[in-house]
Amino acid sequence: MGKRRATDDCRRVEIALPPHALAARIDRAEMLRYLGYSGQEIADELAERIERIAQMCEGALAPRGAARCFCVVPAPDAPDGVPSIGLAGTTVRLRGKSAFLHLKDARFCAVLACTLGAESERRLHALAATDPLGAALFDAACSAYVEAGVSALEAEVRARAEDEGYTINWRFSPGYADLSLDVQPDLLAALDAVRGLGITCTSSHMLAPSKSVTAFVGLFDAAPAAADAPHPCSLCRLRGACSLRARGVTCAHAGEGAL
Repeated sequence: MGKRRATDDCRRVEIALPPHALAARIDRAEMLRYLGYSGQEIADELAERIERIAQMCEGALAPRGAARCFCVVPAPDAPDGVPSIGLAGTTVRLRGKSAFLHLKDARFCAVLACTLGAESERRLHALAATDPLGAALFDAACSAYVEAGVSALEAEVRARAEDEGYTINWRFSPGYADLSLDVQPDLLAALDAVRGLGITCTSSHMLAPSKSVTAFVGLFDAAPAAADAPHPCSLCRLRGACSLRARGVTCAHAGEGAL
Protein backbone atom coordinates (compact mmCIF):
# COMPACT_ATOMS: atom_id res chain seq x y z
CA MET A 1 0.00 0.00 0.00
CA GLY A 2 2.69 2.37 -1.03
CA LYS A 3 1.36 5.80 -2.00
CA ARG A 4 1.45 7.43 1.46
CA ARG A 5 2.30 11.11 1.29
CA ALA A 6 5.39 12.19 3.19
CA THR A 7 3.39 14.64 5.25
CA ASP A 8 0.68 13.84 7.80
CA ASP A 9 -1.18 17.03 6.88
CA CYS A 10 -4.82 16.01 6.40
CA ARG A 11 -5.14 18.46 3.54
CA ARG A 12 -2.93 16.12 1.52
CA VAL A 13 -5.20 13.09 1.90
CA GLU A 14 -6.86 12.93 -1.48
CA ILE A 15 -10.26 11.55 -0.55
CA ALA A 16 -12.96 13.94 -1.66
CA LEU A 17 -15.78 12.48 -3.71
CA PRO A 18 -18.17 15.16 -5.01
CA PRO A 19 -21.86 14.35 -5.49
CA HIS A 20 -22.18 11.60 -8.09
CA ALA A 21 -24.31 8.65 -9.14
CA LEU A 22 -23.45 5.35 -7.48
CA ALA A 23 -23.31 1.98 -9.20
CA ALA A 24 -25.68 -0.13 -7.10
CA ARG A 25 -28.47 -2.68 -7.42
CA ILE A 26 -31.16 -3.69 -4.95
CA ASP A 27 -30.25 -6.77 -2.96
CA ARG A 28 -33.49 -8.75 -3.18
CA ALA A 29 -32.75 -10.63 0.04
CA GLU A 30 -32.20 -7.31 1.81
CA MET A 31 -35.49 -6.02 0.42
CA LEU A 32 -37.23 -9.09 1.84
CA ARG A 33 -35.65 -8.46 5.24
CA TYR A 34 -37.08 -4.94 5.24
CA LEU A 35 -40.46 -6.55 4.55
CA GLY A 36 -40.06 -8.73 7.64
CA TYR A 37 -39.34 -11.94 5.75
CA SER A 38 -38.02 -14.74 7.96
CA GLY A 39 -38.16 -17.82 5.77
CA GLN A 40 -41.90 -18.19 5.20
CA GLU A 41 -43.18 -19.34 1.82
CA ILE A 42 -43.90 -16.56 -0.68
CA ALA A 43 -46.68 -17.07 -3.22
CA ASP A 44 -45.59 -16.87 -6.86
CA GLU A 45 -47.83 -13.88 -7.51
CA LEU A 46 -46.31 -11.92 -4.62
CA ALA A 47 -42.78 -12.93 -5.61
CA GLU A 48 -43.40 -11.64 -9.12
CA ARG A 49 -44.76 -8.38 -7.78
CA ILE A 50 -41.78 -7.93 -5.48
CA GLU A 51 -39.48 -8.35 -8.47
CA ARG A 52 -41.51 -5.90 -10.59
CA ILE A 53 -41.37 -3.29 -7.83
CA ALA A 54 -37.61 -3.78 -7.42
CA GLN A 55 -37.08 -3.35 -11.15
CA MET A 56 -39.34 -0.29 -11.19
CA CYS A 57 -37.34 1.24 -8.35
CA GLU A 58 -34.03 0.60 -10.11
CA GLY A 59 -35.39 2.02 -13.35
CA ALA A 60 -36.88 5.17 -11.86
CA LEU A 61 -34.32 6.06 -9.19
CA ALA A 62 -30.56 6.15 -8.73
CA PRO A 63 -28.61 6.60 -5.49
CA ARG A 64 -26.27 9.59 -5.37
CA GLY A 65 -23.60 10.19 -2.80
CA ALA A 66 -20.63 12.25 -1.67
CA ALA A 67 -17.76 11.76 0.76
CA ARG A 68 -14.96 13.83 2.24
CA CYS A 69 -12.04 13.16 4.56
CA PHE A 70 -11.17 15.20 7.68
CA CYS A 71 -8.51 15.10 10.38
CA VAL A 72 -9.66 13.47 13.60
CA VAL A 73 -9.37 15.78 16.61
CA PRO A 74 -10.02 14.29 20.07
CA ALA A 75 -12.14 16.81 21.94
CA PRO A 76 -12.22 17.50 25.69
CA ASP A 77 -14.74 15.44 27.61
CA ALA A 78 -18.05 17.15 28.24
CA PRO A 79 -18.86 18.22 31.82
CA ASP A 80 -20.85 15.01 32.18
CA GLY A 81 -17.74 12.98 31.30
CA VAL A 82 -18.95 11.93 27.86
CA PRO A 83 -16.00 11.63 25.43
CA SER A 84 -16.19 13.05 21.93
CA ILE A 85 -14.32 13.32 18.66
CA GLY A 86 -14.14 16.44 16.50
CA LEU A 87 -13.40 16.76 12.79
CA ALA A 88 -10.96 19.50 11.81
CA GLY A 89 -12.43 22.40 9.86
CA THR A 90 -16.03 21.47 10.70
CA THR A 91 -18.55 21.93 13.50
CA VAL A 92 -18.89 18.14 13.84
CA ARG A 93 -18.51 16.75 17.33
CA LEU A 94 -19.29 13.05 17.66
CA ARG A 95 -20.30 12.61 21.30
CA GLY A 96 -20.50 9.26 23.03
CA LYS A 97 -18.33 6.33 24.02
CA SER A 98 -19.12 4.30 20.90
CA ALA A 99 -18.13 6.97 18.38
CA PHE A 100 -15.06 7.79 20.46
CA LEU A 101 -13.91 4.16 20.43
CA HIS A 102 -14.66 3.98 16.72
CA LEU A 103 -12.34 6.88 15.87
CA LYS A 104 -9.93 7.44 18.75
CA ASP A 105 -7.03 5.64 17.01
CA ALA A 106 -7.90 6.91 13.52
CA ARG A 107 -5.79 9.54 11.79
CA PHE A 108 -8.66 10.69 9.57
CA CYS A 109 -12.41 10.31 9.30
CA ALA A 110 -14.33 10.07 6.02
CA VAL A 111 -17.91 11.39 6.19
CA LEU A 112 -20.38 9.89 3.72
CA ALA A 113 -23.91 10.76 2.61
CA CYS A 114 -26.19 8.98 0.15
CA THR A 115 -29.76 9.59 -1.02
CA LEU A 116 -32.39 8.38 -3.48
CA GLY A 117 -33.62 11.95 -3.86
CA ALA A 118 -37.01 13.60 -3.74
CA GLU A 119 -38.44 11.42 -6.53
CA SER A 120 -38.45 8.45 -4.14
CA GLU A 121 -40.72 10.43 -1.78
CA ARG A 122 -43.08 11.47 -4.56
CA ARG A 123 -43.49 7.94 -5.85
CA LEU A 124 -43.96 6.50 -2.38
CA HIS A 125 -46.66 9.04 -1.51
CA ALA A 126 -48.47 8.40 -4.79
CA LEU A 127 -48.47 4.64 -4.21
CA ALA A 128 -49.60 5.03 -0.60
CA ALA A 129 -52.74 6.84 -1.79
CA THR A 130 -53.81 4.11 -4.21
CA ASP A 131 -51.93 0.88 -3.51
CA PRO A 132 -50.91 0.21 0.13
CA LEU A 133 -49.22 -3.12 -0.67
CA GLY A 134 -47.33 -1.58 -3.57
CA ALA A 135 -46.26 1.26 -1.28
CA ALA A 136 -44.94 -1.21 1.32
CA LEU A 137 -42.98 -3.10 -1.34
CA PHE A 138 -41.64 0.11 -2.84
CA ASP A 139 -40.61 1.40 0.58
CA ALA A 140 -38.65 -1.80 1.26
CA ALA A 141 -37.07 -1.64 -2.18
CA CYS A 142 -35.98 1.96 -1.61
CA SER A 143 -34.50 1.11 1.79
CA ALA A 144 -32.49 -1.73 0.29
CA TYR A 145 -31.47 0.47 -2.65
CA VAL A 146 -30.10 3.36 -0.60
CA GLU A 147 -28.31 0.82 1.61
CA ALA A 148 -26.69 -0.62 -1.52
CA GLY A 149 -25.81 2.91 -2.58
CA VAL A 150 -24.03 3.83 0.63
CA SER A 151 -22.22 0.48 0.56
CA ALA A 152 -20.99 1.33 -2.96
CA LEU A 153 -19.86 4.75 -1.72
CA GLU A 154 -18.06 3.14 1.21
CA ALA A 155 -16.28 0.83 -1.25
CA GLU A 156 -15.09 3.86 -3.22
CA VAL A 157 -13.75 5.45 -0.03
CA ARG A 158 -12.06 2.19 0.96
CA ALA A 159 -10.32 1.96 -2.41
CA ARG A 160 -9.10 5.57 -2.14
CA ALA A 161 -7.94 5.01 1.44
CA GLU A 162 -6.00 1.88 0.51
CA ASP A 163 -4.42 3.76 -2.38
CA GLU A 164 -3.23 6.34 0.16
CA GLY A 165 -1.86 3.57 2.42
CA TYR A 166 -4.63 3.46 5.04
CA THR A 167 -7.08 0.87 6.26
CA ILE A 168 -10.64 1.75 7.25
CA ASN A 169 -13.07 0.35 9.78
CA TRP A 170 -16.79 -0.35 9.46
CA ARG A 171 -19.48 2.20 8.69
CA PHE A 172 -21.04 4.03 11.66
CA SER A 173 -24.20 6.17 11.42
CA PRO A 174 -25.94 8.62 13.78
CA GLY A 175 -28.52 6.87 15.94
CA TYR A 176 -26.35 3.80 16.40
CA ALA A 177 -25.37 2.91 19.97
CA ASP A 178 -25.03 6.14 22.00
CA LEU A 179 -24.41 8.56 19.12
CA SER A 180 -27.32 11.01 18.98
CA LEU A 181 -29.12 11.96 15.79
CA ASP A 182 -28.55 15.61 16.63
CA VAL A 183 -25.16 15.44 14.86
CA GLN A 184 -26.94 15.07 11.50
CA PRO A 185 -27.01 18.80 10.57
CA ASP A 186 -23.27 19.14 11.18
CA LEU A 187 -22.47 16.08 9.08
CA LEU A 188 -24.60 17.45 6.24
CA ALA A 189 -22.86 20.82 6.54
CA ALA A 190 -19.42 19.18 6.44
CA LEU A 191 -20.31 17.69 3.04
CA ASP A 192 -22.40 20.63 1.80
CA ALA A 193 -24.99 17.91 1.28
CA VAL A 194 -27.97 20.26 1.31
CA ARG A 195 -26.76 21.93 -1.86
CA GLY A 196 -24.93 19.00 -3.40
CA LEU A 197 -27.37 16.17 -2.70
CA GLY A 198 -30.60 17.89 -1.65
CA ILE A 199 -30.54 16.27 1.80
CA THR A 200 -31.99 18.34 4.64
CA CYS A 201 -32.69 17.65 8.28
CA THR A 202 -35.97 18.02 10.16
CA SER A 203 -36.35 19.59 13.59
CA SER A 204 -36.22 16.07 15.05
CA HIS A 205 -32.94 15.41 13.19
CA MET A 206 -34.43 12.97 10.68
CA LEU A 207 -33.12 13.15 7.13
CA ALA A 208 -35.24 14.28 4.21
CA PRO A 209 -35.71 12.70 1.73
CA SER A 210 -36.25 9.83 4.12
CA LYS A 211 -34.29 7.42 1.92
CA SER A 212 -31.01 9.09 2.81
CA VAL A 213 -28.07 7.98 4.95
CA THR A 214 -25.16 9.69 6.64
CA ALA A 215 -22.23 7.72 8.00
CA PHE A 216 -18.53 7.87 8.73
CA VAL A 217 -15.50 5.57 8.78
CA GLY A 218 -12.07 5.95 10.33
CA LEU A 219 -8.80 5.80 8.39
CA PHE A 220 -5.95 4.09 10.22
CA ASP A 221 -2.21 3.68 9.76
CA ALA A 222 -2.61 0.00 10.64
CA ALA A 223 -5.49 -2.41 11.05
CA PRO A 224 -8.13 -1.03 13.50
CA ALA A 225 -7.81 -2.34 17.02
CA ALA A 226 -10.03 -5.17 18.22
CA ALA A 227 -11.71 -2.68 20.55
CA ASP A 228 -13.26 -1.15 17.45
CA ALA A 229 -15.31 -4.27 16.69
CA PRO A 230 -19.03 -3.53 16.19
CA HIS A 231 -20.67 -2.86 19.51
CA PRO A 232 -23.40 -5.18 20.78
CA CYS A 233 -27.06 -4.23 20.78
CA SER A 234 -26.93 -3.97 24.58
CA LEU A 235 -25.19 -0.58 24.19
CA CYS A 236 -27.86 0.87 21.91
CA ARG A 237 -30.59 3.05 23.36
CA LEU A 238 -32.97 2.01 20.55
CA ARG A 239 -32.67 -1.72 21.22
CA GLY A 240 -36.12 -1.99 22.84
CA ALA A 241 -37.94 -0.77 19.73
CA CYS A 242 -35.58 -2.02 17.02
CA SER A 243 -37.39 -3.71 14.14
CA LEU A 244 -34.13 -5.20 12.89
CA ARG A 245 -33.50 -7.11 16.12
CA ALA A 246 -37.04 -8.44 15.92
CA ARG A 247 -36.08 -9.93 12.54
CA GLY A 248 -32.84 -11.41 13.85
CA VAL A 249 -30.41 -8.93 12.21
CA THR A 250 -28.48 -5.90 13.44
CA CYS A 251 -27.36 -2.52 12.12
CA ALA A 252 -23.73 -3.17 13.06
CA HIS A 253 -22.69 -4.66 9.72
CA ALA A 254 -22.78 -3.42 6.16
CA GLY A 255 -25.99 -4.36 4.44
CA GLU A 256 -27.96 -4.50 7.65
CA GLY A 257 -28.58 -0.82 8.42
CA ALA A 258 -32.00 0.38 9.54
CA LEU A 259 -33.90 2.92 7.52
